[in-house]
Amino acid sequence: MKSRLSMTLLALLALFVAFEVRAQDTSNSAQTAENLRAQLRDVQLREAEFRSRLDDLNWQLKPENIERHFAGVGSTRPEELRESRRRQLQSEKDAINAQLEQLATSRTRLEAAILATETQAYQQGTMGKASLLIHRVWGTLRLVVVTGVIMLGAMAGILMVALVMRRRWGQM
Repeated sequence: MKSRLSMTLLALLALFVAFEVRAQDTSNSAQTAENLRAQLRDVQLREAEFRSRLDDLNWQLKPENIERHFAGVGSTRPEELRESRRRQLQSEKDAINAQLEQLATSRTRLEAAILATETQAYQQGTMGKASLLIHRVWGTLRLVVVTGVIMLGAMAGILMVALVMRRRWGQM
């Protein structure tokens, strides 16, 4: 009788913990992966645009192209104009390189997130929701579950000692 009570309490504890942790549906994981892929495509498109602009800037930064830029402009200080143009183009090039670095970081994060989401969707598909839920509960709340089992065992032990002592007192 007492072991049934202990098992019931353990089952209730497990159910309580299981309701706290919600597993995503496979369709939610698939939808999340698709959204991440769309974001990745946007990042790749922006990277391509910036790389194209960077190629254009590299071409414009060549000394002969800077001179061609001012070919029809008369000035008493053409060196200053060329240097100003070179600084302007170099500044734009540096800004684009910084943006490309940020986009590369974003692309790496998105690729990792897509991989994690696809892995989760695969696990959900192969393990099933109940199995995945048990796996997550055990993985994330292992300490709580083990502590609960130990407490239930201790309570059962105390009850057994109390019953044994009660029977002994009753026999005397």
